[in-house]
Amino acid sequence: MSLSFRYIVLFAAAALAACSTGRTQLESDLSVKDAPDWVNKGSAYVNDKDGRLFHGVGSARAMGDEALQRSVADDRARAEVARIFSSYLDVASRSYQAASTSGDAKAAEEAVSRQIKNLTQINLSGTKIVARWLDKRANTVFSIAELDIKQVKDTVAATRDMNDDARRYMQSSADNIFDRVAQDKK
Repeated sequence: MSLSFRYIVLFAAAALAACSTGRTQLESDLSVKDAPDWVNKGSAYVNDKDGRLFHGVGSARAMGDEALQRSVADDRARAEVARIFSSYLDVASRSYQAASTSGDAKAAEEAVSRQIKNLTQINLSGTKIVARWLDKRANTVFSIAELDIKQVKDTVAATRDMNDDARRYMQSSADNIFDRVAQDKK
């Protein structure tokens, strides 16, 4: 068996194994040479001088239309923000449920869970693309989308169909929950 044929078989096996999981596998260090740090870091919770941020990184290979390629990379970055924001909301919902002890707890928990999940679409509309980078060697566009926890808190404050206790809890605890989730993901 020739060496190049072995590489092709090995690559095909790796590709099939990656597809068989049915989930997107993120690497924490892609090692893309000369890329900005955010490309190699990937999607993450970021707590730095700029604030508490949800960062989603997406990419798209060449497709013959540069505008479409950028759009696909942007959409994939937004989808990554949605994925990590959804995880954050799950933790926030469980946190609130654990803290809430008044009234009909089960009915209140279900209502709050629905209300918190409904915030996802509202908040994600505020997700913005903050940078793009073109890997000229691979002709791949990378995009990074960002959602700031401040916007999440503003959205919660403006939401009128949310239980008052849940709204207050989300506004007062959003930063602490973010910090806890970010620490767990390290």
